[in-house]
Amino acid sequence: MNADLIAKYDGLRVPRYTSFPTAPHFGSQVQAADYLEWLGALPAGQSLSLYFHVPFCRSMCWYCGCHTKIVARYEPVAEYLDLLKREIDLIAAALPSGLPVRHIHFGGGTPTMIAPADFETLLAHVRSRFTVEPDCEIAVEIDPRTLAAEAPAALARAGVNRASLGVQDLDPTVQGAINRVQPYAVTESAVRALRRVGIDSINLDLMYGLPHQTPESCEESAEQVMELTPERLSVFGYAHVPWMKKHQRLIDESVLADSRGRWKQFDVIAAVLADHGYHQIGLDHFALESDPITVAQRDGTLRRNFQGYTTDGADVLIGFGASSIGAMPNGYVQNDPAIDRYGEAVRAGRLPIVKGKQLSADDRMRRDLIERLMCDLAVDLDDVAARHGVNAGLFAPDLDKLAPLAADGLARIDGHRITVPEDVRPLVRAVAAAFDPYLDAAAMRHSKAI
Repeated sequence: MNADLIAKYDGLRVPRYTSFPTAPHFGSQVQAADYLEWLGALPAGQSLSLYFHVPFCRSMCWYCGCHTKIVARYEPVAEYLDLLKREIDLIAAALPSGLPVRHIHFGGGTPTMIAPADFETLLAHVRSRFTVEPDCEIAVEIDPRTLAAEAPAALARAGVNRASLGVQDLDPTVQGAINRVQPYAVTESAVRALRRVGIDSINLDLMYGLPHQTPESCEESAEQVMELTPERLSVFGYAHVPWMKKHQRLIDESVLADSRGRWKQFDVIAAVLADHGYHQIGLDHFALESDPITVAQRDGTLRRNFQGYTTDGADVLIGFGASSIGAMPNGYVQNDPAIDRYGEAVRAGRLPIVKGKQLSADDRMRRDLIERLMCDLAVDLDDVAARHGVNAGLFAPDLDKLAPLAADGLARIDGHRITVPEDVRPLVRAVAAAFDPYLDAAAMRHSKAI
């Protein structure tokens, strides 16, 4: 990418657009009663996706932007599992019966903080309350450093068929600077153990923009993980927001790369993955030719949700656990992020919703538009307008906002068709932001565009 262009857009903060409107714009006007009404009104046959948030870790990674709590004992985890089961019961009672579940995702925190036997029991409880389809994708995020020896077999028995392992970087200096020491052998052992029990769909997470990273160290880490032949990789930029995540103050800002350095780090990782046959998916995912997510991008059916890029076509994502977010045709809801308050509500038989966002017709249209830009690097405004029963002329003010970015080469405007050129793919979020009327009010809450 042109150095002048990087310098110009250095400091621009835009959402990752895993939803629209984004979470900073959720408010208290949506509460549990609204959610109950939305759940009860779902039509027969509506496909569901379930997300379970497990907000516990053994130690804090200093780059982390997630809702998580450090625990040394298992008792808080066991108590939380009981709360999840109660929340499952509350949601199941509110839904029409028999709705098919096609995707289940466990995120964190560290979901494998749950004891292997307890994980099996939890998924058995899910199956007792929901109609989990035989071909349901069940994915779990894993910290290889704390994966118990008996865990892979238990995950497989529970039905897990996809695993996402955090790697981030393999350079010891970088690992020390982020408080995540994880030798390559630890990751390799976890991947082999998962594959031995039949969990063959493996995703690895890498990061760029971390302290002490260089293009050379990023290239070396990427080459090393190629030895594990993961089906997918996610390559995320570190979002340094110490005013929001206080533990990030432990990171020395003087050893963080500037925007040009971050771009070079991402570029070398992407080049290594391309050399090994991986296709770039949207903004930050990579997958082999045969992977379903590659097929979805090629077919124009790729989706984007709170877990990133996905083949999940369900319009209903139900979140369980503290801080989890649910997505419905009507809008979004979020559970209380405080574990104690979340527990109080669930024990009292109440859904622990504290905020949300009801979607207007304009919100739904812009959600559709932004998702296509993020997934396809292109969108036809006439097609979007037709799907939503409006005239594409209403996008005229947005095209005016986009014009300076197009002049800089971030987008091509051909009538009502918008395309993001391949060489500026990392700035697709900036293009999407031109269609986001909510952005200015919460810009500092978002990560840098580069």
